[in-house]
Amino acid sequence: MPAPVKISLPPDAGEAPAPLYQRVKEVVVARIIAGDWAEGSKGPSENEVTRSLGVSGMTVHRALRELTSDGWIERIKGAGSFVAGAKPQSAVLAIKSIADEITARGNRHSAELHLLRRERAAPFEAGQLQIDAGAPLFHSIIVHRENGVPIQLEDRYVNPAAAPDYLAQDFTAITPYDYLVAAAPITDAEHTIIAVTPKERERRLLDMAEHAPCLLLRRKTWSGKTAVTWALLYHPGDRYRLGGRFQGPG
Repeated sequence: MPAPVKISLPPDAGEAPAPLYQRVKEVVVARIIAGDWAEGSKGPSENEVTRSLGVSGMTVHRALRELTSDGWIERIKGAGSFVAGAKPQSAVLAIKSIADEITARGNRHSAELHLLRRERAAPFEAGQLQIDAGAPLFHSIIVHRENGVPIQLEDRYVNPAAAPDYLAQDFTAITPYDYLVAAAPITDAEHTIIAVTPKERERRLLDMAEHAPCLLLRRKTWSGKTAVTWALLYHPGDRYRLGGRFQGPG
């Protein structure tokens, strides 16, 4: 994130005004994803971001703190902020229904729907779904439970062109996975797994203690050349593990 690059806040594309710190985060992440700021490059100071965007230092401090927690930025004391490098991760992860996983263990799956609505795409989500900023998208937030215990918070954005009937589904009866694999069969997927410090919303929905560990699986899927979903899947680290068994090339 070299300091000479000028950045500015785009007009808020959401139907409800996004918090200013969230818009600062979206600007920074969008530049990282676009490749404008390479992994390992040094970023501007909080004061430089404050001057460039014309927002308060408190707003910038919160945005950079959360970007660090989310794994986008590494802050080194006495040296500044750097774009985080790629974290080691499994080469392959199968995409399965969380309900099927729970049932296969002999347990009971249930789901709580906390959000299901049409929104206008903010720049970051628009980039993930390869649509224009301000274009419509579908947004759902669901908590999945195993025998009544929350084990996954699913925060998902969906491209309406790929799954036009998404908002009409009963996601307490079926999972988004069940609908999406039928509506837009997955041909490609991208996974990233990082450890994060959950924010108040995630802690509350997952019934987590303040300092409990959390695994975040970021997932993007395509059906042919169409980007279908961008999902953030949060898992309490003390209740859930990610793994698999794979056959070698021999």
